[in-house]
Amino acid sequence: MFTRQRLPFTRRWVVKIGSALLTGDGAGLERAVLETWVEQMAARRLAGHDLVLVSSGAVAQGMARMGWTRRPTALHALQAAAAIGQMGLIRAYEDCFAARGLHTAQVLLTRDDLANRQRYLNARSTLRTLLELGVVPVVNENDTVATDELRFGDNDTLAALVANLIEADLLILLTDQDGLFEADPRQQPDAHLIGETRVDDNRLDAIAGGSGSGLGSGGMLTKVRAARLAARSGCPTIIAPGRRPESLLGIGRGETLGTLLTPVQGPQAARKQWLAGHLQVSGRLELDDGAVRALREQGKSLLAVGVRGVFGQFQRGEVVSCVDSRGQEVARGLINYDVQDSLRIKGRPSSEFEQILGYLDDEELIHRDNLVLL
Repeated sequence: MFTRQRLPFTRRWVVKIGSALLTGDGAGLERAVLETWVEQMAARRLAGHDLVLVSSGAVAQGMARMGWTRRPTALHALQAAAAIGQMGLIRAYEDCFAARGLHTAQVLLTRDDLANRQRYLNARSTLRTLLELGVVPVVNENDTVATDELRFGDNDTLAALVANLIEADLLILLTDQDGLFEADPRQQPDAHLIGETRVDDNRLDAIAGGSGSGLGSGGMLTKVRAARLAARSGCPTIIAPGRRPESLLGIGRGETLGTLLTPVQGPQAARKQWLAGHLQVSGRLELDDGAVRALREQGKSLLAVGVRGVFGQFQRGEVVSCVDSRGQEVARGLINYDVQDSLRIKGRPSSEFEQILGYLDDEELIHRDNLVLL
């Protein structure tokens, strides 16, 4: 069970900052406010922790640059505003992080990128590499090519999907509220803040999205749904007060801030259950006895040298079944190479991959973190 006492020890965070916390009533970025967030995130990064930032604010910044006083309603105008504002948003983050000795990287994603397995794995590899290099990725939706109209709360969902993507230890959704309350505190001043509950708490939908709450439909309801998405990979979520000074530093110290929504299962349990319950597999690998023992008795990753046969049609990142010499299924996992490349490297050591394929993506055919024994 995830508790606040574990917060100081969590290594990998995804932090989402909304437009309301970065812009003055849609009048463009407030640089001083952005500086305070960067100061806190930089402190965590420089302490050796991984951090990915998902930031809103591009449309508001674009409107300010163009002198627009009203938010556009046409999709193409919204996309243009996002494109214009994205330049200023990223430049502001780059300057602020650079002043603290940190590099940043812009990562623009669409929902298709995270739905397509190949692009999903490519995005994951890129983000993980950036984190290994000590860089702070700044992620946003690629609004200029999005087919759906920009909606408030999209970045909550995006942040949750990024948390799944990099297997984050904690998702923080910063908001202009103190957290999730049992009732609207603006109407009921004595309403209690929900300090901690599980994401499957039946009360959450009614509390966050009930009519008249003032906190739903694009506000708290979107955040609750994002927390449930993040929980699929075992990641807890904090809906945190963005108006409180040094909120991120307080969370890092384990202080009771905002609302902590905990997953039902831990990271490995959630991931393994998803793999074990995946009813449709795209291919099959026949393993030799040594590979079966390495998986079952030593908890090893699956190496190509232990594979005797490759069957089916699959792409990189799809679920394949691993069977022994008698055809008995022993494991399932997400494969790192497509069927053509798997056929070429089966039975061969990892040291020969680059010579055979012309590239080396992963040394393992299936990494143990992406494999479940059956």
